[in-house]
Amino acid sequence: MTTIIKPSQIDQHLGHEPDPTKWHTVTQDQINQFADCTLDHQYIHVDPLKAKDSFFGTTIAHGFLSVSLLSHFAEEFSLVIDGCYMGINYGFDKLRFISPVKVDSRIRARAKYLDITTKKPGQFDFKVEVTIEIEHSKRPALVCEWLCRQMVK
Repeated sequence: MTTIIKPSQIDQHLGHEPDPTKWHTVTQDQINQFADCTLDHQYIHVDPLKAKDSFFGTTIAHGFLSVSLLSHFAEEFSLVIDGCYMGINYGFDKLRFISPVKVDSRIRARAKYLDITTKKPGQFDFKVEVTIEIEHSKRPALVCEWLCRQMVK
């Protein structure tokens, strides 16, 4: 759930770890649509018969599909500065794909707020460690340090 905070409360939220998000099932249809958008139709993503004989034993989601779902998951774990009128992705300090997300797997996100700084008046930069977990797996799909900026009136 999105939490609204005042600039004076930033220090209280450093190290904040919201509850994990709800689970999301990654379907073959979603993988196929992502392949169409990115023009990445490698068989391990879109050909269940051929992928069955691969190292993975089934199709897997694109790593970048998992990254793209961060925006979806952020709706549940975001801290938002009161008066924010726009948030933008600023990039990543670190991004590692740890384990493949097999078709029909359920994934969710865990977040930890590492840093929130005032870039200049009305601009706040966030560094959030995000882990995408795979249900019933000891290893995550990915771990990253996501950089976001919020613009506040």
